[in-house]
Amino acid sequence: MQPSIRQLKAFVAIAEFGSFVEASERLHMSQPALSIAIRKLEECVGGVLFNRSPRGVQLTPEGKFFLPTARRLIGDWDEALGDLGELYNKQRGKITLAALPTLAAGFLPTVLADYRRRFPNIAISVHDVLASQVDDLVSDHRADIGLSVQPLRAEATHFEPLVEDYFVAVCPDGHPLLAMDTVPWEALLRYPIIGVSRLSSTRAAIESVLKELSLEMDLMCEVSQIGTAGRMVAAGLGVAALPSLSFRQISAEGIGWRPLTAPHVPRSLGIITPSRGSPSAAATAMLELVREHAASLRVRFESGNATASYKGGGR
Repeated sequence: MQPSIRQLKAFVAIAEFGSFVEASERLHMSQPALSIAIRKLEECVGGVLFNRSPRGVQLTPEGKFFLPTARRLIGDWDEALGDLGELYNKQRGKITLAALPTLAAGFLPTVLADYRRRFPNIAISVHDVLASQVDDLVSDHRADIGLSVQPLRAEATHFEPLVEDYFVAVCPDGHPLLAMDTVPWEALLRYPIIGVSRLSSTRAAIESVLKELSLEMDLMCEVSQIGTAGRMVAAGLGVAALPSLSFRQISAEGIGWRPLTAPHVPRSLGIITPSRGSPSAAATAMLELVREHAASLRVRFESGNATASYKGGGR
């Protein structure tokens, strides 16, 4: 049987005060309970720790040897409990997020600013990566929370839909398509396209539309970053189909946008968490804030103002 922390504290208190009476008062224990604690501790270690005499209580040589260790064990115990309490109270800790670049730039900044105000001592790490990498990071427990499209590895993760983004036609200022209230995909595809990487979830959605319409795009150039696509459009090199949230990643100067229709292609975005295990207190607080901010974003989408605040977005 292993000694308990209660027994160790009883031993140290008696050693420091040299009296069962004073130790029991300090520990708020009855003297019989204190005596039982010491007897059980001595049974655990296999020998006597105190010599009792009319003059008081003195440590045996073994007791003197054990005293520094007992103090250290109590200190480690108290420190561990203090550290754990700080984690539960969000006074310290770390959280790792993995997010699509669209969400990392267009949604996360306001969430993280709010989180930092509430929990300034929590360290935050963000990976802005492709959808497949978001899934891998969460599945492998290298990220606490993912923000992405619905993952393919559904057995390893849980997906909670938050908001439906939609695609918009992005054109240089003065482009004929900007004279329209909405732009059919077929009309957009009559112009040279600035495409994003084939590895991205954005490109996968566009390819699905092309297959549905039995159309092909005149791919002027393929880029890895949405911001690069936006600048190429602004330079008049072509047009692009991009998620509406992506406008936080590009400078809107020199471009405009219109919703893409026929078909309307919503893109469900949400939270990805591991299917097993419970989130930490820091991660739980982050999840609550993500849901809260997503509710505000849904209101913006429903009112049609999700991109209207960006320069060049309206007519």
